[in-house]
Amino acid sequence: MANTTFSGPVRSQNGFQTISINSSTGAVTAAPVSLGASGIVAAPVSLADGNASLTAAANGGGVVNIVPNGTQDNTYTLPAPVAGTSFTFVYGGVAADGTDFIINTGSNTNYFLGGITFLDTDAGPAAAEVSVVFPDGNSNSKLQVNVPAFAQITVLAKDSTNWQIWGIVAAATAPTFADQ
Repeated sequence: MANTTFSGPVRSQNGFQTISINSSTGAVTAAPVSLGASGIVAAPVSLADGNASLTAAANGGGVVNIVPNGTQDNTYTLPAPVAGTSFTFVYGGVAADGTDFIINTGSNTNYFLGGITFLDTDAGPAAAEVSVVFPDGNSNSKLQVNVPAFAQITVLAKDSTNWQIWGIVAAATAPTFADQ
């Protein structure tokens, strides 16, 4: 494929899109992130009520992944980390879920660093209602978000090994980090 260099401004009336072309069929697919008159536009992606492997092209780079009010515990597996790739997950239900969702790196060698702020929705007045849940920093490669009432979690590939994680979860049960 050829490269084109411009010495002046490049203008478009309808924005710019990142596309991929299937080498077998020639089919063109636009990425969910585009540059338009209002800036970078990233259409949210509603994740399936089922286990799924995510890709940077469809689910990363500013795209908000809406986690459904599931009928089962759903596992969303990240691709191999590439520095700078990020994924954002937001629970999309309108009430506390009866199931969990799991963010999985796929391997204990690709583990989480960081932490999740936990807001306990059923803590009594004497209990700690706000706490932080941390991974072990050497092998925890799964985050299980238990019966969320609210969740917003971002993971960012720091390098080709580690995922930095941060966010907030409100639920009756604390999220947990674990190995594969």
